[in-house]
Amino acid sequence: MPGIDKLPIEETLEDSPQTRSLLGVFEEDTAAISSYFSQLFKAMQRIYDAQNELSAATHLTSKLLKDYEKQRFPLGGDDEVMSSTLQQFAKVIDELSSCHAVLSTQLADAMMFPITQFQERDLREIVILKEVFQISSDDHDAAINRYSRLSKRKENEKVKNEVMEDVYTSRKKQHETIMHYFASLNMLQYKKKIALLEPLLGYMQAQISFFKLGSENLTQQWEEFLTNIGTSVQNVRREMDSDAEATEQTIQDLKAASDPLYMPDPDPNQIPVNRNLTRKAGYLNTRYKTGLVSSAWERQYFFTQGGNLMSQSRGAVAGGLVLDIDNCSVMAVDCDDRRFCFQITAFDGKKYVFLAHKSCTDLTIWIATINNISKRIYLSENPEEIAARVNQSALEAVTPSPSFQQRHESFRPTSVPYQRDCSAGSESPALSSLSLDSLVAPDTPIQFDIISPVSEEHTSQAKSGAQGRRTNPFGESGGSKSEESEDSILHQLFIVRFLGSMEVKATESADVIYETMRQILAARAIHNIFRMTESHLLVTCESLKLIDPQTQVTRLRFPLSSVVLCASHQENKRLFGFVLKTAGGREDGRPVTVCYVFESNNDGEKICDSVGLAKQIALHSEMVRKLFIYLISNDSICAEMPGQIKFDIANMHEDACFFFLTGPQSHTETERAGQSQGETTGRTS
Repeated sequence: MPGIDKLPIEETLEDSPQTRSLLGVFEEDTAAISSYFSQLFKAMQRIYDAQNELSAATHLTSKLLKDYEKQRFPLGGDDEVMSSTLQQFAKVIDELSSCHAVLSTQLADAMMFPITQFQERDLREIVILKEVFQISSDDHDAAINRYSRLSKRKENEKVKNEVMEDVYTSRKKQHETIMHYFASLNMLQYKKKIALLEPLLGYMQAQISFFKLGSENLTQQWEEFLTNIGTSVQNVRREMDSDAEATEQTIQDLKAASDPLYMPDPDPNQIPVNRNLTRKAGYLNTRYKTGLVSSAWERQYFFTQGGNLMSQSRGAVAGGLVLDIDNCSVMAVDCDDRRFCFQITAFDGKKYVFLAHKSCTDLTIWIATINNISKRIYLSENPEEIAARVNQSALEAVTPSPSFQQRHESFRPTSVPYQRDCSAGSESPALSSLSLDSLVAPDTPIQFDIISPVSEEHTSQAKSGAQGRRTNPFGESGGSKSEESEDSILHQLFIVRFLGSMEVKATESADVIYETMRQILAARAIHNIFRMTESHLLVTCESLKLIDPQTQVTRLRFPLSSVVLCASHQENKRLFGFVLKTAGGREDGRPVTVCYVFESNNDGEKICDSVGLAKQIALHSEMVRKLFIYLISNDSICAEMPGQIKFDIANMHEDACFFFLTGPQSHTETERAGQSQGETTGRTS
């Protein structure tokens, strides 16, 4: 180590300018040392603080890893492998935390203590001695000036002695101070080297001790453990990269496929309509009342769950029930303030909900889905397959089925004068034309709304009373009662929805009703007609009435004698229809035969049985009435009859049961049978 520069203490008494100049150099060096060590102290203080923070953070990390198994994560909270791995990591990190705590203590003793001592003791001492030396130098200069101003002419021993004493004291003080100051500056040259090397030595020794302690604790077992964890991390990273690539590809595919869906009302040709769904979810606008006559719309998330329509607002935990859509009816409606609206009415007709969508395509899908749910297709094992089969049958209903063609093979002519174009999928236009023409009148339009009664019977009564009269379906009224309500012994009420009607030709079997159902359902599906008029069907012994459920006004009245056929659908039992035959319905006097098709909330067979029972009761009553007329008109026969026979005739309600209709017959055949039996009974009596 090279020699150390020193201030000459021997020359302090003379206090020459050369000595003062050399002192200035030492003072400048001291200022530089103070500035440098101040920065070095801050740097080492940061090391010490960082080590303390690292020790505390390591300890906190170990504690959090131990608490991982106590956490309840919504996703992946029960991963036992991850919990076990983190427990092992917590053990290792806890040991490292102890090592860091030891290192912090060593840094405080071996690094921070020496440099702190140099800062607070040695450098502080130099500063204090410099201030004392400056004060003593000023006092010595002042004493010398006073001594120099003593007068030679008028000497005062007392003053002279005082001044001389002052010079002596100040010079002695200055000399002692400057000697101590020079000695401290000389010692500072040694202390700065010690203060610079000792903290660094302590820092390095503390780090070496820390590494040795870590090497002793991290054994071969931990190295193998860390190697296995590193391999697992690399596997997870590769899996993540693979998943990221697949996700990016999925995003690109979805962007390309969803481009047409960004439009609020996309092109129906680009997005096909799926009518086979039994579950549907999406945002709809629902209308709710805000006042007595005012209403507003709210956007909510709707979804189907089994046979229920549910809704859920944004931020809600779960959805709520809106409507039971089993056996419900759904139809498109017109709203003044919204487009693409539809209405769902519950099976009892008392509760309904108005909904609106953003596009016509989605509107069609929603209506088709709710129709499928209303038919309870979702309860089957393969609901979408069954829904597809039902919808396909409806679309193909405009062409006769093979089984239907086989039934009419006997009517196939050897040659057909003309061929009429059939719908797509028909293999034999001639046979299809013949089969359709044998049941349905050619070019027959389909009525989807109830417009007016078909029968001209009771025309005057309908004009005078049917339109303005409210009908009580249970035969009760507060005032006067109609003749029909008084005489009829059968009143049965059913909730029905009118699907359509069309003119038919054949009335021999129920095939005409099945064919009419297929054509009406197909026409509704093709033209997206979902609106249905709901009514109450009142079955009495005189007629069938369609009554408005709101106003109780009779919309249509069908005389029971004109109903010649009634049957329900073979697969969908909620569909039923009846054939009405009216004499003189055309200008040329030929009868008109019309088939009406309805959908009910009940089993269609029950309604057909009710109509059959009404016809039986009506036929029996008519037979008894004619028998009494015949007996009364023949007084001689009536007079010769014993009293017991008269009583039996009056009570022949049970004896005439063999005349009841058990199958579809024409009204003419039924009346002819009743007349023949009446004549036979009269002759027998």
